[in-house]
Amino acid sequence: MTKDELVAKLHDIEWEDFEVKTAKSELPKSVWESVSAFSNTSGGWIVLGVKQSGKKFEIQGVDNIEKLEQDFLGTLRSEKFNQRLSVTSKQYDIDGKKLLAFYVPEVDLKPVYFGSPINTFIRMGSGDQRATEGEIRAMFRDQSFGKKTEETIPDTSIEMLNLNTLKSYRYALSQTQNLVNLRDVDDAEFCEQVNITRNGLLTYAGLLMFGKAPYVLRYVPTFCVDYIEIPGPTIQQAEVRYTYRIPEQDNIWESVQIILRRFRTLVDAPIYIKDDGFATTDESQYKVLREALANMVMHCDHFDSLRSCVRVYTDHIEFMNGGAFPLPVKDILGRIYSKLRNPTIAKLFRFAGIAENAGYGMNKLASWETLTGTRPTIESDRTIATVSFPLKSAIQRKTEDSNVPVIGNDAKNDAKNDAKNDAKKISQRQRNILELIQEDPTVSLDSIAKAIGVSAPTIDREIVKMSHLIKHIGPKKGGHWEFIS
Repeated sequence: MTKDELVAKLHDIEWEDFEVKTAKSELPKSVWESVSAFSNTSGGWIVLGVKQSGKKFEIQGVDNIEKLEQDFLGTLRSEKFNQRLSVTSKQYDIDGKKLLAFYVPEVDLKPVYFGSPINTFIRMGSGDQRATEGEIRAMFRDQSFGKKTEETIPDTSIEMLNLNTLKSYRYALSQTQNLVNLRDVDDAEFCEQVNITRNGLLTYAGLLMFGKAPYVLRYVPTFCVDYIEIPGPTIQQAEVRYTYRIPEQDNIWESVQIILRRFRTLVDAPIYIKDDGFATTDESQYKVLREALANMVMHCDHFDSLRSCVRVYTDHIEFMNGGAFPLPVKDILGRIYSKLRNPTIAKLFRFAGIAENAGYGMNKLASWETLTGTRPTIESDRTIATVSFPLKSAIQRKTEDSNVPVIGNDAKNDAKNDAKNDAKKISQRQRNILELIQEDPTVSLDSIAKAIGVSAPTIDREIVKMSHLIKHIGPKKGGHWEFIS
């Protein structure tokens, strides 16, 4: 920090990385709280010789700058703190008054505390606050932030993956322009290249994304991606606890695919007829919810007992994760920022086109207001982060749609009527089956049954009824579906 930068900071009133202390001749006890807070948050400067009165700073200077510097650095080298801290010191002369500043960087192994863990502090806004017991426990877990899911698991192999899930992911990947060079490699080589495995051992990220349920729960017993539809604006106002809850799935990818299909029924996706006669669907609202879901699972602490959950109410949808955002929400929105808890999981979603490039996801969520005229809320306290999107209820959408005049030529109206008539010929279950096959032509009957929540014989009977729409080519295992019309 240069002298000009220091002066500029003293003329501002809100600096999350800047703390001043009077410290005329002795170090104040509160200085150690600031050391702990900066170490546990995002780092910052502690400046001695400045008095703060409300929102004003007064430069007073310090008397014995060398002694204060030695006392400060000497204390950090003692056993006062639970770990050695690397701090940079700098001296300034402003109008003949001497100031002493220390830069305290953020550390990888948190928490940093003095005396005992109860003296753990964090930076909130422009002040230091004592961390709660829950936050301290989370810090001990977060010593592996961005690292735990990157680790390999001893005595594991690709055989512990659900290969149908992996096949589904690779099909989704093939619909993008990403990782084209890996399209023809076998599963073992593919897994090595994208960090699902490393030297033949599964990473936690690979297991969570594509593992078989018994192995996922063996190594990550807290794993769960929950989704609940609640028939009311709040849990208390709902007549029943829920009308739908996702069955427990093997892994993240299977959970996400089912939730995404539920999302399609929640939001508007208007169809536009272009000048050339072709129809195009606007899925902007759906893509915002898809981004929110991807962000939830890629930032989730899958080793925490607090379950991540999507709750769909009649008038809004909530995405809830344990833990706070790494920065205040106002600092994340409008800037390119990404600090990932699970880097490989995030990359896998980006490769498949389900999440934005690093740092842009929060702005994608903020576009909801432009699309719907309703403003999402993003809240983050010290234990839970929640993103909520207002929703139009199914009744509202039906009423609004009935009042929209039909505009266009006879051909457009005929096409719309044909589409309505076709829709009447198939049930909702059959429509769900068609959507699954459209998303993944290699999907098996068992996977369809599991996704919809019925038995395989039931799906068999539904397929027979749709023989005029689809057909299966090849053996049951390894074949694929084709649309007849």
